[in-house]
Amino acid sequence: MAAGAGPRALRVAVVGGGPGGLYAAALLKRLDPARSVTVWERNAPDDTFGFGVVLSDETLGGIEQGDPAVHRALQEEFVRWDDIDIVHRGTTLTSGGHGFAALGRRRLLEILHERCRSLGVRIRFRTEAPPPDELAATHDLVVAADGLHSATRRAYAEVFAPRVTTHRCRYIWLSAPFAFDAFRFEIAETEHGVMQLHGYPYGPRASTVIIEMREEVWRAAGLDHCDERESTARCARIFAGALGGQPLTGNNSTWTAFRTVVNDRWSHGNTVLIGDAAHTAHFSIGSGTKLAVEDALTLAANIGEHPDLPSALAAYESERRPVVASTQRAAAASLEWFEQLETYLGQPPRQFAFNLLTRSRRVTHGNLRLRDTAFTDTVERDFGCRDGTPPMFTPLRLRGLELRNRVVVSPMDMYSAHDGVPGDFHLVHLGARALGGAGLVMTEMVCVSHEGRITPGCAGLYTGEQAMAWRRITSFVHEQSPGTAIGVQLGHSGRKGSTRLMWDGMDEPLPYGNWPLSAASPLPYRPGVSQVPAELGAAGLAAVREQFTAAARRAASAGFDLLELHCAHGYLLSGFLSPLTNLRTDGYGGSLRGRLRFPLEVFDAVRAVWPGGRPMTVRISAADWAPGGTTPDEAVGIARAFAAHGADAIDVSTGQVVPGEKPAYGRSYQTPFADRIRNGLGVPVIAVGAISSWDDVNSLLLAGRTDLCALARPHLYDPQWTLHAAADQGYEGPAAPWPLPYRAGSRAPRTGRTDAPRPRLTLG
Repeated sequence: MAAGAGPRALRVAVVGGGPGGLYAAALLKRLDPARSVTVWERNAPDDTFGFGVVLSDETLGGIEQGDPAVHRALQEEFVRWDDIDIVHRGTTLTSGGHGFAALGRRRLLEILHERCRSLGVRIRFRTEAPPPDELAATHDLVVAADGLHSATRRAYAEVFAPRVTTHRCRYIWLSAPFAFDAFRFEIAETEHGVMQLHGYPYGPRASTVIIEMREEVWRAAGLDHCDERESTARCARIFAGALGGQPLTGNNSTWTAFRTVVNDRWSHGNTVLIGDAAHTAHFSIGSGTKLAVEDALTLAANIGEHPDLPSALAAYESERRPVVASTQRAAAASLEWFEQLETYLGQPPRQFAFNLLTRSRRVTHGNLRLRDTAFTDTVERDFGCRDGTPPMFTPLRLRGLELRNRVVVSPMDMYSAHDGVPGDFHLVHLGARALGGAGLVMTEMVCVSHEGRITPGCAGLYTGEQAMAWRRITSFVHEQSPGTAIGVQLGHSGRKGSTRLMWDGMDEPLPYGNWPLSAASPLPYRPGVSQVPAELGAAGLAAVREQFTAAARRAASAGFDLLELHCAHGYLLSGFLSPLTNLRTDGYGGSLRGRLRFPLEVFDAVRAVWPGGRPMTVRISAADWAPGGTTPDEAVGIARAFAAHGADAIDVSTGQVVPGEKPAYGRSYQTPFADRIRNGLGVPVIAVGAISSWDDVNSLLLAGRTDLCALARPHLYDPQWTLHAAADQGYEGPAAPWPLPYRAGSRAPRTGRTDAPRPRLTLG
C-alpha cells in the first residue's frame, strides 16, 4: 500500500467534504502523490453548518505530524483561552487552566480546500456522490465521510450493523457577534423548565452559542412551532444577560435531538467509514471534528504501513475503536448529565460548578487541582474538608454510626463457608481489609436460611453456631482496627440458588444434592438449565420474613455495626422488584407499588428488630440492562419507598437480574444511577461499579454524586487500598490510621539505589 508498492497508484474516492473527509483526502494524496483522490461534496464550497470548531492540543499534535502545512495554517487562525465560566443562579464561578483552541468551521474548510487543491486532490462541489456500489467498483478505496445521515452506512447496513439512539434534549446551533472571554455555561430557569446555554469564542468577534433543553421544555415553551428567525430571537431574549443584549444569528439552524451512532463494523470490502458516519459523540465534550480528524490520520497511516487494504482497514479499526469507545462513554456521561441538569440546581454553586466540570469523568479532582488549585480548594472547603484532608477522608454519620472515611469494602461472595459457618478464611479476608483502612467493611451476602443459599459455600446467619463465628470476626475488627465499622448484608438467593461454586461453574446447578428454590414467580434463572422455583404463597412469604428477622437478631448480637438488606442482583427480594421476574397477579405483583410490597414488609420487619441507633441500608439494582426491566424512574421510586420506610442510605448497583443483560460497562459506569437517586431524592447513597482510583472517589464525592464509594476488585488486589490511597496523597490524619505493627510500611519501599552520587566517568 506504500508509494510505489503496487503496479499502479491507488484510486481513492472520498464521500463528504467535511473536515474529516477533506483531511483524509489531503493526507492520502500527500503520502503518495501518485494516488488519484476525488472528493464528492454535495454542497457549495462556502456552505457550512455550525460555526466554531474546537480542537485539543493532542489532536493538533497529530495534525502537525501528519501535515505541517495544515498545522501552520490552523495556528494562525486559532482563538485560544483557558477559562470556563459557569453561571449558577446569578453566581459566576470561573475555573482556569483548561486550554482550548477554536476557529470558524468555514475557515477550517477553506484551509483544507486550499491544501487539497495544492496537492492535486479533485473536489467535486455541488455534486452527489455516485452510489456506494458504483464507487466501490471503480475505486480501490472508498472513504465514507458522509456524516450522521450517511448514505453509505445505510446502503451497507446489514454489514455495518448501525445502532442510532435519539436522546431527550433539543438543541440549536447559533452565533453571537462578539467573543466570549471563556467557555461559558449558563442556565435559565424559565416558567417552562430549565434551558442551558453553551458558548465559546471562535474568532475575534464571534462565538458559537448552543441552546439546549429537554424535549418537554422545548414543547412547553412553544419552540417546536418556531422557525429559525423566531427561535433565534426568543433564545436571545431568554439569555440576554449572558449575551449582553446582543442578537443571535442562525445558519440554516434548526432544533434537533442528538443522535448517538455506533456501528458493529467500520469497513466493508474496500469501503470504510470515518467521522460521524462511523460514530458520534455529544457536542458537550467537543469531539465531533476531533474524532473525524483523528480517524483520517489513523486511516492514512495504516494504509501506508500495511501491505494490503484488508489488513490496513482492520488495523485502522482496531486502533481507533478503543479510543472512540472511550470518548463515546465520556460523551454519554456528559449528555446524560445535561439531560438531568434540573436535579443538580439545588447544589451549592461551587459544588454545582465542580459537578459540571467533572461530568464526563475525564476531568477529575486530581487534574482539576492541577489546572486550578484555588478553585478546587474552595470546593473542598465547602465540602467540609479540613486543611490537607482529601475528600475521601472526611467522616460521614449514619444514625449513631460515624464512618471515619468514605471508602466501603463492597460485599464480595467468597464461597468459602462450611455449612454456612464463616471460618479462618473469612477472619483473614475481612480482618485484612479492616486493617487496610476502609471506613466500612461489608460481608458477602449472608444467607438467612439453608434454602436461601446461592451455593454450598455461602455463609449464613440462620444458626447460633454461625452467629458465634461472626462474633469472632466482628470482635477482631473492633479490637484490632478501632474506628473501622463492619456491616452485614442479609439476603436470600431466590431462583438463583442451589448452584455450584463460582469457579466450578457460576449459575450452573449442582450435579447432586440440590435443594428446592422459591421466588416471586416460577421462572427459572436460565430456562432449560436452572431449577424452576416455586412461587411463594402466603405461608412462604411469612416464613421468609421470619427468617430475615431471626438473622437480623443474630447479626445484632454478633456485633455488626450496620445491616444491609440485599434487594439487588436477581436474588429473592430483587426478584419481587423487577417486572422481568415478578409476574404475579396478586397484591405482590403488577405495579411498582405491588412489586415493592414484600421487600418493604421484610425491611420493616428487620428494622423493627435491628437496634435503633444502628443504620440500615438497602442494595438495589437500579437497571436490569434488558428490555422491559426496571426503568430509571422506577429505580428512583424504589429508593424513595425504602427511604420513606427508614433506610439510612441506598446502595445503588445494577444488573445480574436476568442472564441476557447487556450492561454498558466502563469506568464508574453504575455511578449515574446513584447520582440520580441522591440528587433527585436527597437521600444518602453508596455508589458502586468499576470505581478503581482514589481520584475517582474524591471526584464523585466532591461533585455530590454519592456519599460513599464501595470498591470490590481493588480491595482484592490490595487489601490496604485505603491506606495506600492516603499515603499517595500525603495524608496522615485520623481517617486512615496505620495499625501500629504496620506503621513501618506506611511509605513505599525503595526499589533501587537512587540517592548515591553518580560516578564520574569523564574528566572535564
